[in-house]
Amino acid sequence: MSGDKIKIKVRNYGFYYGAVKVLSDISMDIQENTITAIIGPSGCGKSTFLRTFNRMNELLPNTRVEGDIIIDGIDIYKDNIDVVDLRKRIGMVFQRPNPFPKTIYENVIYGPRLHRKYTKKQLGSIVENSLKRAALWDEVKHKLNTNALDLSGGQQQRLCIARLLAVNPEIILMDEPASALDPSSTQKIEDLIDELKENYTIIIVTHNMQQAARVSQKVAFLLTENICEPATLVEYDDTNKIFTNPGDKRTEDYITGRFG
Repeated sequence: MSGDKIKIKVRNYGFYYGAVKVLSDISMDIQENTITAIIGPSGCGKSTFLRTFNRMNELLPNTRVEGDIIIDGIDIYKDNIDVVDLRKRIGMVFQRPNPFPKTIYENVIYGPRLHRKYTKKQLGSIVENSLKRAALWDEVKHKLNTNALDLSGGQQQRLCIARLLAVNPEIILMDEPASALDPSSTQKIEDLIDELKENYTIIIVTHNMQQAARVSQKVAFLLTENICEPATLVEYDDTNKIFTNPGDKRTEDYITGRFG
């Protein structure tokens, strides 16, 4: 079941690269323990919007935001926010798997060891629990000292998910997490995402309409009317409604492949 508690409130949000406004006037509420899919044509700012929630965009020069992003009642763009702690609470999975060139074991314990000291037994427990939650333990439990780069692409992506689960985030951001994977690995990632929503709030960017329909409970459709204008939120609703009875003709045109 989707959660009823509002985890994230987005209010009149806009984003600028330098003088160029790329996102404008986005407002939406994201429920706890829900999978929200962000869809829209290439270049409409989906990944930029996703990186809003852990303030990754500010690693780029000359960016600024307007409006509010409120998580658990706190505006995350206030000056006194600990960004390191914020990014611990909000994990991110990227389009291509990015394991460290270390052992499977070292990948999983990397984050926890940054934050505090653990005994060897505690670290072993973190590794096992994280890999189990990422549906990878049975495949790698006898080769934890193997280089992570020796894993298949799908296994590497699940290892990256285990790595972020090891620091106990509350929110997981996923930027097309299966786009570089084969159908079998994609299925495993989708099954995993569905399981993770029991304990995490998940926001996923995807170009794959079937994937959005399969994994999410809510869908946000972003669109820019032309290349010179910022993207806006056209429609945000339950997944079933978006795909069977959208409220905006532009949404219907996009999900049926008439453009984008």
